[in-house]
Amino acid sequence: MFVKSRGEHASKHVLPKNLALLLCFASFCAGMFFSNRTWMVPDAKGIPWTSRTGGKQFVDYDRNIVVKNEGNSSGDISGSQHSILTMDKAISDLEIKLMASRAEHETIQKDPTMSEAEKRKKLEEEKGIIIRFVIGHSSTSGGILDKAIEAEEKVHGDFLRLQHVEGYLELSAKTKTYFATAVSWWDAEFYVKVDDDIHVNLATLGVALARHRKKPRVYIGCMKSGPVLARKGVKYHEPEYWKFGEVGNKYFRHATGQLYAISKDLATYIFINQKLVQLLNEALVLVVRCMCSSRSSNFIYLLVPPVIIVMLCLRNLLHKYANEDVSLGAWFIGLDVEHVDDRRLCCGTPPDCEWKAQAGNICAASFDWRCSGICRSVERIVEVHERCGEDKNALWSANFVQTMRTSS
Repeated sequence: MFVKSRGEHASKHVLPKNLALLLCFASFCAGMFFSNRTWMVPDAKGIPWTSRTGGKQFVDYDRNIVVKNEGNSSGDISGSQHSILTMDKAISDLEIKLMASRAEHETIQKDPTMSEAEKRKKLEEEKGIIIRFVIGHSSTSGGILDKAIEAEEKVHGDFLRLQHVEGYLELSAKTKTYFATAVSWWDAEFYVKVDDDIHVNLATLGVALARHRKKPRVYIGCMKSGPVLARKGVKYHEPEYWKFGEVGNKYFRHATGQLYAISKDLATYIFINQKLVQLLNEALVLVVRCMCSSRSSNFIYLLVPPVIIVMLCLRNLLHKYANEDVSLGAWFIGLDVEHVDDRRLCCGTPPDCEWKAQAGNICAASFDWRCSGICRSVERIVEVHERCGEDKNALWSANFVQTMRTSS
């Protein structure tokens, strides 16, 4: 039997100390770079607010609250005072819009015999529909806005918090994180994203989705192909406009962002791609820890280059464009996906949806195209519901399973 001494083992299998420290530092920096954690900090002036997801038909409502940094005409307010005023305005807007959204929901779903929590539970158990406000975190972790959300959550218990930092330019990343999180939490047939400033008839939406339950890889919405806006400073500017050909070209067909639905296998596809990058990042962290260990071997050092190369190749596996609806369409454009163009998901507000309802063709969703939602939604949502809403018992009497059998 031959036994090596500690000194002999060290001299043959361990790199010089200075080189090991240098590799540890380089690997740490690479990990930070490839995970986007060093520079992806959104502008605190724009804090998008989201909201509700419903799921086995899974619904998500997006709320956007943008704090504008308006100029001070008097010139006597300091930068710090202005920041405080801006934050106060953000909180006030948040409280007003959350209360208004809840008030409109309670008015439409009014039932004095049941609390909101009881209605949600009944909806989940009897119809398989899960409804949540979906939101990430502010750029200041544990700040005033995060605490306001936590307080709201304690009262209502209807938030889904994402591991995501909010920012207007981060909506594509948020969409990816939402679908990945939702499919890992709930076993649904469809996952639907819905803006909170549009009117939705849940039963009609459920019936529309149920017709496609047996189809694999389904992408449902009002398909459009709008112009690619190359000029800076305009709303919906696309920084990567050159990828779409000559100036003036249009996007590929994709569902408009007010409401779209994807089947479970497509949501799983997003989840796998999201998870793969996270696992690679965790693997790099583990390798770095092993390298910094006093018992590390040369084999560990050999793992670093391939891990870094793989992370570099897969870092932007699902590319994000400026507009989240374009990003989602891009993720499916090269897959064998059925695009379903359903115009019931994008009716106009009265008189359009009202005329259709009177003719027996109730709309699943209604909004104003010029406002990308219902114009003055807080003031008009109840009126739109009264004129375009489905019967109050439609949801509870709907048979989504029977609808699937009939359509097939």
